[in-house]
Amino acid sequence: MALGLLEVYGFSTAIVCADAAAKAAGVKVVAMDKNKPAGGDSVAVPLIMQIKLSGDISAIETAVEAGAECAKKRGLFVASHVIARESEAALKMAALNDVGKDKINR
Repeated sequence: MALGLLEVYGFSTAIVCADAAAKAAGVKVVAMDKNKPAGGDSVAVPLIMQIKLSGDISAIETAVEAGAECAKKRGLFVASHVIARESEAALKMAALNDVGKDKINR
């Protein structure tokens, strides 16, 4: 198993990119989080969203690449990362979902 992380600007972008990632490969969208950047209390600071994906390593690599490309086409890509063979603790932390008020997403 692997864990894929994708950060983009904006909630709607996160939804569209999560959809693109999930359609590109057999992965599960584990959760989506709001990441408050430094100075995030200002109205001028855009919302950063993190998409968390789980699946086998080749599917995660394909999905993260597809999600990143989706965000890059819109000029809203921040970062991406793939963790191969994530620990149980890392997957548990990934399942924490700020959008759902810190409930574990099952």
